[in-house]
Amino acid sequence: MHQSSGRWRLGLLLSLLTVFLWGILPIALAVTLQTLDVYTVTWFRFIVSFALLAVYLGVRGKLPTLTQLRSASGKLLAIAIIFLASNYVLFLQGLALTSPANAEVIIQLAPVLLGFGGLVLFRERYTLRQWLGVSVLIVGFLLFFHEQLNNLITARGTYLLGTGLTVLAAIVWAIYALAQKQLLQSLSSASIMLIIYGGCALLFTPFAHPNTIFTLDFLHGGILFSCALNTLIAYGAFAEALEHWEASRVSAVLATAPIVTLISVEVVSVVASNLIAPERLTLTGILGAVLVVSGCVAIALGKSK
Repeated sequence: MHQSSGRWRLGLLLSLLTVFLWGILPIALAVTLQTLDVYTVTWFRFIVSFALLAVYLGVRGKLPTLTQLRSASGKLLAIAIIFLASNYVLFLQGLALTSPANAEVIIQLAPVLLGFGGLVLFRERYTLRQWLGVSVLIVGFLLFFHEQLNNLITARGTYLLGTGLTVLAAIVWAIYALAQKQLLQSLSSASIMLIIYGGCALLFTPFAHPNTIFTLDFLHGGILFSCALNTLIAYGAFAEALEHWEASRVSAVLATAPIVTLISVEVVSVVASNLIAPERLTLTGILGAVLVVSGCVAIALGKSK
């Protein structure tokens, strides 16, 4: 099984970059879905990411060779491609039926499942301090998203359907991430992402409507392109973080992404209220945010056995 390099500081930095980018992504996607369908948005994100990464690796002379490709597990590559593609569609469908904050709450099942997968499959271990951090993290989420969780319990119809789709998105993402970590035995993180981007772009080509992209105004076109850049940079940072740090600790840091989302929603709703409706933070929510951050720090920085 793949073993991390041990450069935990670099892994932490890359994880924090991923958190920021994934935290602001639901807002950009929610705005983009006002003018484009799910499949076109997903196809565009993958095709742009593939093209830019291919150019970058080509200039640096680091494109994967045939020998390297043959050494990788075809089954794991297929799993990574299919499950990441499924995650993108399910998450966008769920986002369209709920809201950025609620979608980001539910998708946090993904890093939690990744963390437990790291414990089971890669034989990573939590210390007592880290397990206490998990407990604090759970309590923090319950407090921080108290109002959103109440909405999930009392909601009906499309809102519940969106929640269910987001839960499925979290499950398939965890499977993708575990497959990617194992692929690091035979390929670099950049090579893995190049193959995954290309494979996902091919999967969505028959369902996309590229001509609708040219009808976008400057604002929505710019936001769509920023979503593609977000995909490229965030997943590149995430893949590289798994190279240097344990999956269980990377997943703990990723769990703070909803805080970035809620803060970003507040900022955007003030600057451009016509794009995103504000999310109201209570004192309970602020306390929950503090506990979430404290729990993630305890998990991420606690010494492993």
